Amino acid sequence: MTVDYIRYDILTQDAMRSVVRTVLADAAAKGLPGEHHFFISFDTRADGASLSPRLKAQYPKEMTIVLQHQFWDLIVGEDRFEVGLSFGGSAERLVVPFRAITGFADPSVQFGLQFSATGDEEEAGEEPAAEKKSGHRPPARHERPPGPAQALPTPANPGPDAKPPAKADEAPASGGEVVRLDRFRKK
Repeated sequence: MTVDYIRYDILTQDAMRSVVRTVLADAAAKGLPGEHHFFISFDTRADGASLSPRLKAQYPKEMTIVLQHQFWDLIVGEDRFEVGLSFGGSAERLVVPFRAITGFADPSVQFGLQFSATGDEEEAGEEPAAEKKSGHRPPARHERPPGPAQALPTPANPGPDAKPPAKADEAPASGGEVVRLDRFRKK
């Protein structure tokens, strides 16, 4: 089997995360234009993700936030963003590394991206240590095929069975529910 030394899967995911970074930086500088708003899902266990113990208990694995009407102090850095949101009437500050993002959608224009961990990232939970130190990617291992990033259409009408994601200012139902973006895909 051919060894992928270039790691197109990782390069594609990084490029798509830079789209999210660019869009968020523009929103931080100019606000949200027109009807644009964002659903952002992320892994709450990821290194660098920061949220209150209360939210961590409600969303131990993944959380989806909505940036629309009630958010403040959006700060976008090279590797993460920070934002203030209200959850059940309590102000919270979240720090989300771009590598922790698992999904991004702007339903106003039917645009969505879904990210999946690939080979080394799945096993280590993050970028391989050798790559962090040297800046070079190690050869890909092909024990299982890497999961490519997918651009997802966001349908205007999700269907009768779909539940809309909870707004950031609403308290989740008992036990909380993580809403995955693929729930809105047509079947």
